[in-house]
Amino acid sequence: MTRTRSATQAATMARAGGAATAWGAQVLGLAALVTGLGITAARAQDPGVTVAHGISTFGELKYPADFPHLDYVNPDAPKGGEISEWVFGGFDSMNPYSVKGRAAALATAPYESILVGTADEIGAAYCLLCETLEYPADRSWVIFNLRPEVRFSDGTPMTAEDVVFSYETFLTKGLTDFRTVLAQQVEKVEVLGPHRVKFTFKPGVPTRDLPQEVGGLSVLSRAHYLANNLDLEESSLTPFLGTGAYVLDRMDVGKTVVYRRNPDYWGRDLPINRGTGNFDTIRLEYYADYNAAFEGFKAGNYTFRNEASSISWATGYDFPAVQRGDVKKVELPSGAKASGQAFLFNLRREKFQDPRVREALGLMFNFEWSNATLFYGLYDRIDSVWENSWLEATGTPAPEEQALLQPLVDQGLLPAAILTDPAVGAPVSGDRQLDRANLRKASDLLDAAGWTVGTDGKRRNAAGEVLRVEFLNDSPTFDRVINPYVENLQRLGVEAYMTRVDNAQMESRTRPPSYDFDIVVGNARSGYISGSELKQFYGSETADVSAFNIMGLKSPAVDRLIEAVMAADSNDSLTHATRALDRALRAERFWVPQWFKATHTIAYYDMYEHPPALPPYALGELDFWWYNADKAERLKATGVLR
Repeated sequence: MTRTRSATQAATMARAGGAATAWGAQVLGLAALVTGLGITAARAQDPGVTVAHGISTFGELKYPADFPHLDYVNPDAPKGGEISEWVFGGFDSMNPYSVKGRAAALATAPYESILVGTADEIGAAYCLLCETLEYPADRSWVIFNLRPEVRFSDGTPMTAEDVVFSYETFLTKGLTDFRTVLAQQVEKVEVLGPHRVKFTFKPGVPTRDLPQEVGGLSVLSRAHYLANNLDLEESSLTPFLGTGAYVLDRMDVGKTVVYRRNPDYWGRDLPINRGTGNFDTIRLEYYADYNAAFEGFKAGNYTFRNEASSISWATGYDFPAVQRGDVKKVELPSGAKASGQAFLFNLRREKFQDPRVREALGLMFNFEWSNATLFYGLYDRIDSVWENSWLEATGTPAPEEQALLQPLVDQGLLPAAILTDPAVGAPVSGDRQLDRANLRKASDLLDAAGWTVGTDGKRRNAAGEVLRVEFLNDSPTFDRVINPYVENLQRLGVEAYMTRVDNAQMESRTRPPSYDFDIVVGNARSGYISGSELKQFYGSETADVSAFNIMGLKSPAVDRLIEAVMAADSNDSLTHATRALDRALRAERFWVPQWFKATHTIAYYDMYEHPPALPPYALGELDFWWYNADKAERLKATGVLR
């Protein structure tokens, strides 16, 4: 469950889990770095058509057609036991593909896609539901030769008809932003046989990633969907029927959800699945409060915790189970790109239209003081949408970046300084909560933007309207971060305040079509090899319907650079295009970037084990870790766990 998911799966898992969930990054998984060990591919009769076991965006696949298992798994890992984690908030739906309701965490676990990525490569996708795929050199179409043995979890066979039905359903009833982009890419889908399906792409669109994108669509059972009168757009507690290794076992709505490994899972012996899906059950316990969740972990109510609270990590792990060694507290390296966590402005608000206002507000968040005083120095600051990766724009733009940026400057779509100045970075503050230098700079920016201080100390525009800013917050643990920020803004003359809402209110106020917020904590999303999903994250066309571009960014320059990223035909050109896009995004100042850490800070009851060398792009505790029954029995015998 840590391997790369489809566009629909990855995006909806992120939404279903919520930005604040401790396990989110691990569940999503990430793609992997191309190392070029070779691709074993037969050639069809047409020499221009490749028939292969996988596909790479650039270069060659790491794993040959006859690979025995993924390098980072233990192929002999035992099956059994349970792993349990906590999730923030609640849930009222098992449909992860709709903005209606809040889907349970891991609600996509029962579903698979034709292709799947790995956690040690980037830009690669391997056959899962297919035996091979066929595509021409220009990737204008792709044929998937499906495995005849694939079965849905009720034992019924999966066919090409199910693939076409799933595509058509996502096209007409999926998330609006996703289906808008999908409709621009696919010309037609054809059933060529019971286990053979062809996607043909529209002329004139970049096709570099399209075989992987359509191969990443979740496949649902047509018969089950129709027989149960299901609707992809509606919230429902009835899951769709998929082919995945896990199925819903039980749930207590809003409190607990348990997934059970299907003992009859069709794909358990595939090389790409060896050493994965090792737990009999995965249990997720919901908590409305971080402190309550931590107490639940200490009491053994759940057994694995990916610690997101710096104060808990620094001061909270001194309870007896840790002291005895029954609970392990460890840091493991992570090579993953930062999540882009940030305060996000709602650019649909008139008061945020002027970038000087956004810059001024960003100056008042003191990360350095927060990190030293609140976070125990655990974090580094995020500067880039592609932070902690080679795709981050640094220094002044290279000539290749300038070539992409210059036309946009010439057309007045970007400031000229973007060609000569270093990429916009997060401001640096001093060791006191209120940085005086940044206060003066922010004051000058607001004055220039027409928000001047009145006799009552509050800033108003020419119409007499007060500059009022609301932070919408559903996480009690974030109070200690937001409150000092609010105080600094108030010293600037901004009428800033925090509104605490529950999980359901947060969902309804930040989703389309309401977008009823000023500032929220969210994520500036990105990928290693970015494609059409950028239109969902930052594109103008979907900004008012997107579940991901919640800030409502509409920038012609960004739109043009997204097209350049999608059209890049080599690793080098993709890198330069992505860095140019990073510069443009950061120049928009749609966010106040927060922080990240290049380690996994985890604690767990000492009954789980993992391969000695983890892959660079995933922790993988739900995927390729396993359960040690002897250790678990000892914990139960000594009363540590019930």
